[in-house]
Amino acid sequence: MAASSINGNMKATTSSFIKALAGLRRISLEGLRWRVFDAKGQVLGRLASQISTVIQGKDKPTYAPNRDDGDMCIVLNAKDIAVTGRKLTNKFYRWHTGYIGHLKERSLKDQLAKDPTEVIRKAVLRMLPRNKLRDDRDRKLRIFTGDEHPFHDRPLEPYVMPPRQVREMRPRARRAIIRAQKKAEQQQQGDTYLSRKKRSKEAEPEVSV
Repeated sequence: MAASSINGNMKATTSSFIKALAGLRRISLEGLRWRVFDAKGQVLGRLASQISTVIQGKDKPTYAPNRDDGDMCIVLNAKDIAVTGRKLTNKFYRWHTGYIGHLKERSLKDQLAKDPTEVIRKAVLRMLPRNKLRDDRDRKLRIFTGDEHPFHDRPLEPYVMPPRQVREMRPRARRAIIRAQKKAEQQQQGDTYLSRKKRSKEAEPEVSV
């Protein structure tokens, strides 16, 4: 069983490598930078926004909306992507097969278990403008489940994500958190008082008549 699972994983990685190398023939790689994104622990939307900026070339002073000046983007560790809130269970991907009543849906949790690379791909593509350059930009995006990739012979540049700016908490939310903390402290004090009272009753000697 272990050998068969290892063989299956090796076949999956080799097939993903072949797919990643196949689409490069249709891209002019002259003057392109190879940017590497590490998705481990990164929030899905924030990572996708940075990838879409680089893949369109918006981080360059020569950006023009009618030219494809974006760089190659290699995303690693797609299986370790993070999401905020309850998106794992509340976010759904829906599609229709074309038959009557065949509206399909899949939650983000199931999609991550099935193919985590597709989650990042959909997030990035939905941030790109829908024009003739979209397919070319999609070919410049290479996503891998782990940290292995077939582009070690290229001049790779790790992309440094900007620091996350945490918004200041609103007064109403701050007051609610303070009330919850006080309530928990009072409940804990009440539990300790009851436990002490119970111990003192148990420690009292029985008076025989």
